[in-house]
Amino acid sequence: MRAMVLERPGTPLKMRESPQPAPGAGELLIAIKACGVCRTDLHVVDGDLPQPKLPIVPGHEIVGRVAAIGAGVTGFAIGERVGVPWLGATCGHCPYCRGGQENLCDTPFFTGYTRDGGFASHTIADARYCFPLGEIGDDAEIAPWLCAGLIGWRSYRMATEGARAGDDFALGLYGFGAAAHILAQVAIWQGRRVYAFTRAGDSTAQDFARSLGVVWAGASEEVPPEPLDAAIIFAPVGALVPLALKAVKKGGRVVCGGIHMSDIPSFPYALLWEERKVMSVANLTRDDAREFLAIAPKAGVHCTVTRYPLDKANEALADLRDGRLQGAAVLIP
Repeated sequence: MRAMVLERPGTPLKMRESPQPAPGAGELLIAIKACGVCRTDLHVVDGDLPQPKLPIVPGHEIVGRVAAIGAGVTGFAIGERVGVPWLGATCGHCPYCRGGQENLCDTPFFTGYTRDGGFASHTIADARYCFPLGEIGDDAEIAPWLCAGLIGWRSYRMATEGARAGDDFALGLYGFGAAAHILAQVAIWQGRRVYAFTRAGDSTAQDFARSLGVVWAGASEEVPPEPLDAAIIFAPVGALVPLALKAVKKGGRVVCGGIHMSDIPSFPYALLWEERKVMSVANLTRDDAREFLAIAPKAGVHCTVTRYPLDKANEALADLRDGRLQGAAVLIP
């Protein structure tokens, strides 16, 4: 197998070849067809996230085919198309796992961070955390669903809790990248009014957002035409929190959808007063995945992707880091 390996944070990934692994009990060997490049991969590579397994193969938006099945695995067939997300395994017995919050497991494994991921031709995955994908849709266009879509969906459910589809609801999305461009399509399908916030002067991203049907697109520092019911921050920029609080109405929610964010600056209590809430999203549950993977085709979610060969993983990461692409980057082994 071939893999792009991170040997030390802050250094380029290196192509490595090794014998094709065999799945152990409860595992699948997956021949990878596409793997999305997520901002969390950047945080792993750049050293923003502490204590990764090293060396590590990044990547956790994996679409592939079952190549071998380990002992004790049922429900999968050789050649079946499956997806592998960020949540690679949980303990199943800590208070969080027992309480239906496996996303907060005390001793989890994360794909592409604490176990090898998808910047490779093959990977081993815990079968319990893999999802059948069926045969509809292009591998590369589905790959971003496995994190950008899933984390976006969990963030969206938190932001809209208590509101029904079709209710009068204004939603702001700060940082219009892979997650936001997926989530905007779902929210619009459900009848929400979506407002897109980008870096000042990024007319390309704003035009891209408008092409997907948002009602307004502008700079993060701008005040939207109406107060928002909720806002989701996908950009890893702590300074956006007070801006989003300023944009939401009384009782509104600001959901931070990233695994890493720069420090949040101090802000006047008046921005938080009137029962506004600031919340974070951590990881995902398998129920989140099942819900989103069922809804995305109904909503007609289409991912805009830029494809890169596997050996161009460093180029894909650089383009994502510098904001040189719209939608998502995807590696093709």
